Amino acid sequence: MAASAACAAFFFDAEPLGEPGVPALDACALCAKRLGRGSDVFMYRGDTPFCSEECRSEQMQLDAARERRSAGRRQQQYSSGTGSPRRGQDSRKVSVAS
Repeated sequence: MAASAACAAFFFDAEPLGEPGVPALDACALCAKRLGRGSDVFMYRGDTPFCSEECRSEQMQLDAARERRSAGRRQQQYSSGTGSPRRGQDSRKVSVAS
């Protein structure tokens, strides 16, 4: 049983990859406010912590706006023909002698 407790402690003390020196769930992802041990943490998209419902809601709105802009650009590319996989290729009829 002691081994599993040691593994659990190791898991929660581990630092996320790519961010050395920054422990997981240490600060709000939007405003960078430090998250205390006894405070509520509001999660979004699996592993992104926020200090309040307001910060989480603001991030959700930012993500939704980014998605709408991205979808609009994709739609514009495809409707103008620049997004098609055959871009820049001409189609020609070729006679084949039998």
